[in-house]
Amino acid sequence: MDEDAPADAVGSETIQWRRDASTSRTVRLLWSLGVGTFFAMAMIVLTWRFYDFAAQGGAGMVVVAVFLALVATVLALALAPNTEARLQVIARRLPMDQPSEATLSRAVDAAVGTIVMMAIIGTLMGIGRYVSQRELLAVGAGPFTGMAALLLPLALVALALASFLRSVGTLDREERVVYLHDPDQRVDLEHIEATSAREIGDVTILKLAYAQPDGQYVAGPRRIAVPPTVARELEGLVDGRRA
Repeated sequence: MDEDAPADAVGSETIQWRRDASTSRTVRLLWSLGVGTFFAMAMIVLTWRFYDFAAQGGAGMVVVAVFLALVATVLALALAPNTEARLQVIARRLPMDQPSEATLSRAVDAAVGTIVMMAIIGTLMGIGRYVSQRELLAVGAGPFTGMAALLLPLALVALALASFLRSVGTLDREERVVYLHDPDQRVDLEHIEATSAREIGDVTILKLAYAQPDGQYVAGPRRIAVPPTVARELEGLVDGRRA
């Protein structure tokens, strides 16, 4: 079994791998924080609206207590062993289709990401409010609210990167071919004349330089995301052919 990819399979001539939120910490973290940022923005607005409305009737602390209870419950579930199994037990008691373990895992990741981003955004807004009230900066809360707003485009970047780093494929050493799935692509290593690698967490982005026989363009992906072990195998095959 490939130590870099828990869901991978290694045969005598092939290496199969899968990199997604269930097998890659990097993809999981990027997806969780990206989705969590959008949910956090919505939750902050909704919670503030509810608090403002309840405070007019003297029940503002009730909203705060309910919010803190929800946060504590989510964190307790996320930190508990066998989180998905516990959630499946709860889901069986509800009149709904039973979600898969992967779905429950993604839901927990999104919930934790939401709490983390709410803490970050709330801290920035709180500091901005404090600075503005104390008149500590001439520009007021602008820098802090600006940083909070900047988290939205950064969340889009995180989601795009998580999508790019997802990878499913097979390396056939004998045929010297890489088969990529979702989308289906084929990379013939005979057409690769050089490679360069950059690691992002537990995923390696491999840049492929194609030979151009007679000046003809060779179709194929120029960058692929693979586990570090697969990247080393690919680089070894390309360097071995050149040698």
